[in-house]
Amino acid sequence: MNAAPADQIRLLDVQSLDVRLQQLAHKRKSLPEHTEIDSLNKDLTQLRDLLVAAQTEESDTAREQVKAEQDVDQVRQRAARDQQRLDSGAVTSPKDLENLQKEIVSLAKRQGDLEDVVLEVMERRESAQERVAELTERVGSVQSRIDDATGRRDAAFEEIDGEAATVTKEREVVAASVPADLLKLYDKLRAQQGGIGAAKLYARTCQGCRQELAITELAEVRAAAPDTVVRCENCGRILVRTAESGL
Repeated sequence: MNAAPADQIRLLDVQSLDVRLQQLAHKRKSLPEHTEIDSLNKDLTQLRDLLVAAQTEESDTAREQVKAEQDVDQVRQRAARDQQRLDSGAVTSPKDLENLQKEIVSLAKRQGDLEDVVLEVMERRESAQERVAELTERVGSVQSRIDDATGRRDAAFEEIDGEAATVTKEREVVAASVPADLLKLYDKLRAQQGGIGAAKLYARTCQGCRQELAITELAEVRAAAPDTVVRCENCGRILVRTAESGL
């Protein structure tokens, strides 16, 4: 393949712009905010799970407290009715009076036991409420950190994407001045060689693979016409000759 030396030099400009686009893509993908956001989202998921569990516990103990208080109220009402019967004098049989008095004592003990249950449930509910409040605050704090990191990431995206758009337009202009067949070969090699399709020959060394040309290869390159598109024998990339090639 043949191409004017100036066109081959412009190919290096295209390569330089492609490298910059690769760098920008890597920078976009490797922003520290990505790791930060992923880590915070994992923390947020765990905290939300804990919050749901705490809310469920609080809800369960609330129902348990209502039930326990209803039990106390039922016993209290029954004891009040018995006491009213006792005080009214309607019960005259000694045996019935004795049984009624025993029941009032039993109900008093039962009421005390149930009130202890109510207090225990209330303590558990209060603990669950405190846990809910604590986790709610922690969820909000982590969410704020995620929002902050997301804002920083998006700002970086905007800056990187803006530069990438500028470089892409410049690349289009420069690439348009390179012969189509040379550009096609370059793009093919770039895809095969990790993004580098053309490299400068500098001080007898291919800047693509960093290998110095062998004596025979150097002689072939030296003998090639200026418009001949030469390739590196080691890596296969297009070798662009300049005044610094050391030929």
